[in-house]
Amino acid sequence: MNMKLKILPPTLRINNRYLVLDIKSELKISKDELVSAIWYACLRLYGEIGTSDFNLWLMKFYDISNYSSNHYKIDNNINNSDIDTDINNNSNNNNNKVNTNSINNFINYEEEEPSYYHFKVVLRCKRGCEEKVRGSLALLSNYNNKKIAITTIGISGTISSSIEKFIK
Repeated sequence: MNMKLKILPPTLRINNRYLVLDIKSELKISKDELVSAIWYACLRLYGEIGTSDFNLWLMKFYDISNYSSNHYKIDNNINNSDIDTDINNNSNNNNNKVNTNSINNFINYEEEEPSYYHFKVVLRCKRGCEEKVRGSLALLSNYNNKKIAITTIGISGTISSSIEKFIK
């Protein structure tokens, strides 16, 4: 006799929320490293019993740092008095020329690696536990001797709406 497994009706299922996270890391991290970092942060603050109640699952992982082509840094070797005199000289001449000295202060470093790597993630958690998960992720600043910053962009009820609202 084959008995077909019955699925739970919607009223008995766990209601989930989807957190969209913005992650900046000093070094490139993989999806598996991020999962263990998220679990580590939650376990540190709430322990095993509290974290097991969160029903955490990493749904989507986007590497945003691959899509950015230009990386700009500010040249700190500028003398502020030079900028002030250039602005005054331009206003006295009544020319509509662009001050090339101030534009050259931003140097294009396309060839170099970026100063940080940028990721966006859709993380599932149980409804009612969003604030606990956000709090534990906000406390995480270092994982495996790598600097990491995790901020929550938004919370949604479905994966598709979270991607549409906060990632695209």
